[in-house]
Amino acid sequence: MDRRNEERAFKLLMQLSTVLIVGGLLSIVIVVFVKGAPSLTIEMITQTSNGGYYLGKAGGILNAILGSVDLAAGATTIALTISLPTALYLNEYAAKSRFAAFTRNSLDLLWSVPSIIYGVFGFILMIYVGLGTSLLGGIIALSLLELPIMIRAMDEVLRSVPRELREVSYSLGATKLETATRAVVRQALPGLLMGMLLALGRAMGDAASVLFTTGYTDSVPTSLFQPVASLPLAVFFQLGTPFPEVQQRAYASGFILLVMILSISIASRLLTTRFNRFVIK
Repeated sequence: MDRRNEERAFKLLMQLSTVLIVGGLLSIVIVVFVKGAPSLTIEMITQTSNGGYYLGKAGGILNAILGSVDLAAGATTIALTISLPTALYLNEYAAKSRFAAFTRNSLDLLWSVPSIIYGVFGFILMIYVGLGTSLLGGIIALSLLELPIMIRAMDEVLRSVPRELREVSYSLGATKLETATRAVVRQALPGLLMGMLLALGRAMGDAASVLFTTGYTDSVPTSLFQPVASLPLAVFFQLGTPFPEVQQRAYASGFILLVMILSISIASRLLTTRFNRFVIK
């Protein structure tokens, strides 16, 4: 095979891969929309699930929608508080050390751990400290799930910042901390936002890690120590009922969850584009 034929073959392979990826995404969106949109009603997103909702009676999943937002927002806040300083330390203070290499390898391993393991670990931790199934328990489990994703994403973004930018900052008399927080973070801001929102979307759509930690409730919690509903579990429980009407509502719930996650993805693109103006080209 000459070089031209080899190039054509690989070009065709790349095109087929792109079509498969885009086609898979479109297939998921179309199937969820076709099956979920007809069952979606105003009551579903404005009412909580009363006692008979999972038996086919009136009600909605407002408690699950708000619960998912609370869980994802709380977990992302905790993960961001830990992830950004960690990523900055790995790049600015321990860039070429064995500790940094060990930490990155460990985070890569944690990224590949199934989310249900985080749920089991969170459940064991809750039993140890005497905490029942609750919003706080779910936030802890999801923050553990988000940490390796967010740290590694931010780490790679910070590593892509040109070394020359740091050297210029040092030459002007800035300390490492000032360089990291005022120069490096500003240069990497679009990518850092992308990493944060990537982890946020993962947390909002995960069911396994909250299966044992949050419990489930028909009401909206008013305390961190109360059980909380979530959209992934709402879909799971609705599909598990023997009532066809409730099963159809599960597709509508899945459609709402898909819209929320896609909205986060679109928002990340828009924010990245907006903050690119702060980046030195």
